[in-house]
Amino acid sequence: MDSRFAKQVASLLVGLGIVVGFVLWQPRRANAIPAFSRQYGTSCTTCHVDFPKLNDFGKAFKDAGFKFPADDETYVKVQPVMLGSPAQKELWPKTVWPGTVPGIPQIGLRMNTFFQALGKSRNNLGFATNPTAPYIPSTDFATGYFSIFTAGNFGSDIAFWVDDDISVAGANANGSLGDGYLKFVNLGRFAKLPKDSLGLRIGQFELDLPFTQARSYNISGYDIYTQPNIGTPQQFVNNNFSMDAAGQGVEVSGGHSYGGYHYSLAVVNQNTSGTNSTGTSNVSPANGVAFGSDSNFKDLYGRLAYRFNLERDKASRNDVQAAGPMGPRDHTSLRLGSYVFYGRSVQRILNTSGTTLLGTDREPFYRVGGDFDFHYRQFNLYGLYMYARDHDVLPVINGTGALTGFVRGTPATFGGGFIQADYLALPWLMTIMRWDAVNSPNDQANGSGQYRATRNRFTPGAQFLIHANIKTSFEYQVQPQYVVLLPGQSRPTIFRGNTAVAALEWVY
Repeated sequence: MDSRFAKQVASLLVGLGIVVGFVLWQPRRANAIPAFSRQYGTSCTTCHVDFPKLNDFGKAFKDAGFKFPADDETYVKVQPVMLGSPAQKELWPKTVWPGTVPGIPQIGLRMNTFFQALGKSRNNLGFATNPTAPYIPSTDFATGYFSIFTAGNFGSDIAFWVDDDISVAGANANGSLGDGYLKFVNLGRFAKLPKDSLGLRIGQFELDLPFTQARSYNISGYDIYTQPNIGTPQQFVNNNFSMDAAGQGVEVSGGHSYGGYHYSLAVVNQNTSGTNSTGTSNVSPANGVAFGSDSNFKDLYGRLAYRFNLERDKASRNDVQAAGPMGPRDHTSLRLGSYVFYGRSVQRILNTSGTTLLGTDREPFYRVGGDFDFHYRQFNLYGLYMYARDHDVLPVINGTGALTGFVRGTPATFGGGFIQADYLALPWLMTIMRWDAVNSPNDQANGSGQYRATRNRFTPGAQFLIHANIKTSFEYQVQPQYVVLLPGQSRPTIFRGNTAVAALEWVY
């Protein structure tokens, strides 16, 4: 790290410490009032360790359909509005079954902004690839997103959630729907199954990943979730699917995320895409390929996990939260899980002029992995591994330009994951250390890579709760240097992506 960059990082840390210390010194009350805090008259820390990271009670609240897991009516401060009278239940099916809506608008807002400092070699890769590439400044301020969301329960164990990032990275940017779904929480009761053994979610939603990317409390996301699978020029693989993409479809699930078993199975639309190509395969080098999705095929995602609550005291072990000397706390626990995704990417084989469709190649692909999550008092250690494989099905073109069949080539694969450790040093201070690694032979063959991994990053950080609904965060992303041999160069280009990032975020 160069001396000027080191001074910038040191100045940032000192300035951040002064600001945080000054704000914390002020004798203000921590009044967090997001949607559920208003409804129940409680602090954000009832459900969150460090928002949006959930504690065990927050997980139980979510599993129950955004309600207290027991005696919800006792704790609600703003009573819901009845859509009909209770007597209508006796008249059903000759009348509409009565439901409820929240007694206040369940509207929440989330906003964040960032400051980053980059290393001296930040422009090496861009200028080496494209001399006209925009110049990247050494320091910069940036808005993150302004998100509006609503969530709650309509009665009869029917939950809802909608969130939309209506402003992304500054003014005049397009927004996008995040999650938008209805969830029928306890359908198993109609078949006299155990409580919470069967639920149904319908709409658009993040896959039931072991650790959420859409509502992560980290400044930077998990690298393995964003990795596509792009083949070498000798392969017909150009799959831009990534695990963090939202799915549209249905999901059945059951169990609990705060203890015992949990499972889910989702059927979602395909979400693969790629850019059109002239085709450089060694089988049909002169033909073009158009990449897209197969709307007639639905992708499948499944997850299975079990959490062992390791509390010695039986009462604490079976409660939603364990009992500690300072009040409720998360269980000492170990969760082990696995997950698999199966889909197909579509490649339409075109003639040399790109005007005639010769045939369609549907290539199966899958992502499979395992995860763990260990809690001990204020310490949390977790991580996952994922392996990806795309079949490489090559078209065979005869001398007249006709498609005569397909042959199987070398599959495109990658693997990697992350390990993260969190420690809650104080109720308002959490320290973080994470290691991300993604190993993709195809990325290295396509001209980029580090010594042994395509992406390899160490990320220490800290997060401070100024109030229960306001926090500031800091990350320093340490990345070993990239060694990139670009076309026409005899010597590789060296690029080091070390980055210091500070963030300020609030929810309402």
